[in-house]
Order: sequence, then structure tokens, then C-alpha cells
Amino acid sequence: MSAPARRAVSQRLPDFPWDGLVEHAERARSHPDGIVDLSIGTPVDPTPEVAQAALAAAADAPGYPTTIGIPAVRQAAIDWLARNHGVTGLGLDGVLPVVGSKELIAALPLHLGIGPGDLVVLPEVAYPTYEVGAALAGAESLATDSLTAIGPRVPALLFLNSPSNPTGRVLPTAHLRKVVEWCRERGVLLVSDECYIENSWEGPVTSVLHPDVSGGSHEGILAIHSLSKRSNLAGYRCAFVAGDPAVVGELLAVRKNLGLIMPLPQQHAMIAALGDDAHALEQHSRYAARRARLRSALERAGFRVDHSEASLYLWSTRGEDSWDTVAWLAERGILVAPGAFYGAAGRQHVRVAFTATDERIDAAVARLA
Repeated sequence: MSAPARRAVSQRLPDFPWDGLVEHAERARSHPDGIVDLSIGTPVDPTPEVAQAALAAAADAPGYPTTIGIPAVRQAAIDWLARNHGVTGLGLDGVLPVVGSKELIAALPLHLGIGPGDLVVLPEVAYPTYEVGAALAGAESLATDSLTAIGPRVPALLFLNSPSNPTGRVLPTAHLRKVVEWCRERGVLLVSDECYIENSWEGPVTSVLHPDVSGGSHEGILAIHSLSKRSNLAGYRCAFVAGDPAVVGELLAVRKNLGLIMPLPQQHAMIAALGDDAHALEQHSRYAARRARLRSALERAGFRVDHSEASLYLWSTRGEDSWDTVAWLAERGILVAPGAFYGAAGRQHVRVAFTATDERIDAAVARLA
């Protein structure tokens, strides 16, 4: 008797959205002056010298590091959250370094034992990885920004993303506090993706770990942070999760069995980058200038920019299907991401990244004119 056929894991997952951009990318590349790729928010500016030097100094690393990370990297995360974001009461047992925030988000439901019969709630307009993580674990997902829309069912996990990718929306402190209270009343784990917390342009952003939100306790709360955007460390894959020590401890117990470890040289680079605010402020200024130029050009070209008060994107619309807008821009050699990638509620918007070089941003501005 032959073994039963198994369904490939990839068949449980949604289609990889960027595959749908291939045709439009080819069209944009045919522009006489080349493509302006604003579809993916990948950093293009140099990795800060302070991180490069720390990585090089730690390059002799023959032994195995530990999953929990050296105390200094966890303390650097604690100090940064306290210094820049007012987070208090966080101990070394409440921080875990990870190899990239996307990997963590995608694996989180699986690593926490969430599976068939469980519900994962994610933002109505959201980066696809939240849904991917639920699907990988075999759980059901619901995309909504309304707590009342969840109904009587109690989710196993609720994701927040503030500042949002793709919309750049920032959730007010009072709203975050309301969500924390709702989750605690029902025993729901709240995970806040805060990877764009230092890419704010129109006012402060509050972490879910801030005492004004958490009430001074991190019970039932996790916050995810990344150095990819703040410090141009996307290639280093430096991120961390912080919050409830009991949940962090469970993640540690699972991940060390799986051998999921941040390489030691990257840990030292992370320490250096978290301890230095000067390079982050310099990068913030670069992005602010690019954002201002690109936003003005989009608005002059007839776009409306919604939200976008933070993150590295301009959530833009011409009041038409997002794929029509993608095609219109591709004709001008500009590639953007359709809002349809991020859920049905985004189908009339496009996500326009301003992470390109100054020269390419200026090229986009000229073409939009």
C-alpha cells in the first residue's frame, strides 16, 4: 500500500505577492533612464560605521552562541527602549534576540502552540506575514481593526502593527491601552509589531510596553523590534522581541530546541547600533527629506496620500484599482506595491517606498511632473 499523499506546506500559504509584480517591473525597467523601484522598503544607505566596526571586531567567533543571546545584547535593547521610548520594568528575562523580525512573526503562532481551531487576529490592512504565520500553523485568521467584529470568539493571538506597514498609520496611546485591556480580560496574547517606531514624521509613537499603555505590567504583551530600518541593518538580520517574561521564556524553550540563534558577531553589531542614536537621527533626516520631495510630487500628480504619518511609505491613491495605478506608474518607470497585496481594504491604494537613493527619488519626482 502506498503512503498517503501529503499536501505541500506551500499550498497552505497565500501566493507570494511580489511574484505578481514581475510584468510591471519589466515595463518599468524599459524606461530610458531605468527603473525607480519604490516597491520594497529595503535600505540603500550605508550600514553605520559603528555597527560595521563592532561586527568586524567580533568576527573571530569559533564557538556556538546561545539562543538567549549574551546579556549585553539584551541589556542594550532594554536601555534603548527605556532611553528612546519610555519603557520601564523590563528585565533580561524579558528580551530575546532573533534573526530578523519577519522570521519571528511568521513562526510565532507555530512556536507558541497555536494551530487548528485557533483564531489569529491581524490588522485589516496588513503586511502578509501575519496571515502566513497563522496559515503555517494551521490556524484561522481574521483581518479586522474592530474588536467588536471579532464577536464572542476568543482569539489565541492578536497582532497590532503601529506604525503600520503599509499605511503608516499610528495608533493613539488610548487605543493601544484599550486593546491591552480587552486582551487581558480574555486571556489573549497581544503582539505589537513596532519595527517602524523610530520612522515617525508627524509626532511621537507609543510602544505597547510603555507604562501608559501597559499599566506598568508586561503580562500578556510582546513587542517586536528591528534594526533593519532604523540602522540600515537589514542585511545583518538583527531584531528582538520583548515583553512578558513567561511568553519570552516559552519562545526561548522552543527556539533553543530548534537551534534558532542570532550569530555572535551580529549580536555585537546590534549592541553597538542600539547604543548609538547619532546615526539613527542622521538616517531619519535623510528619509524625511526624501519623503517630503516624493509626497509633494505625488500630490501634484493627482494622488491623495492617506495616513503615512510614520513608517517608510506613502499610502497613496488615485481613486482607482491599485493594479491600474501600478500600471500607470510602471509606464513612467516607477515600480510600487499595489494595496491589494495587503488585504481587500487596500485595493484602491498603492504603497510607495521612499527608501531609494536621492538620485532615484529625484528621478521619480521628475517623472511624476
